[in-house]
Amino acid sequence: MDRKKIIIIGCPGSGKSTFARRLHDVTGLPIYHLDNLFWKADRTHISRDEFDTRLNEYMQGDCWIIDGNYSRTYEIRIAACDTVIFLDYGEEVCMQGITNRVGKVREDMPWIEDELDPELVEMVQQYETQNKPVLQDLFRKYPEKEVITFYNRDEAMKWLVSEYIVV
Repeated sequence: MDRKKIIIIGCPGSGKSTFARRLHDVTGLPIYHLDNLFWKADRTHISRDEFDTRLNEYMQGDCWIIDGNYSRTYEIRIAACDTVIFLDYGEEVCMQGITNRVGKVREDMPWIEDELDPELVEMVQQYETQNKPVLQDLFRKYPEKEVITFYNRDEAMKWLVSEYIVV
């Protein structure tokens, strides 16, 4: 399948942005991080309307990689993409992911997190029961979309190498 419009979704801490960067590196597709779209460096955010307008502008492009959760936009992104990459990792892996990024510069976020955000912890803890069922329903609603699910980081990296690196 010719993958030109790809969304990467999964629990916070699953490594969506890291995977998106690696996919960008091998495909050259433009990459958009939803956290950079929504958040400002002063930890305030743009309005919901402005976010939606800018997201729609990104999706008008001929090709792209969009990473991020933002569950209220799941359906419009799934409808617009040709490929969904779903990082379906367990809570423990994702908790470790959000813990490991504290204090680190990230190109997908306009500031450095100096402590573990309790709201983010709660999002990780509730992902399996609140977000995942919604996604599974949407995957059934859009059967024409290629949905590629990975259950661990090794599996995702092996796929990336096998799909895009020609030896």
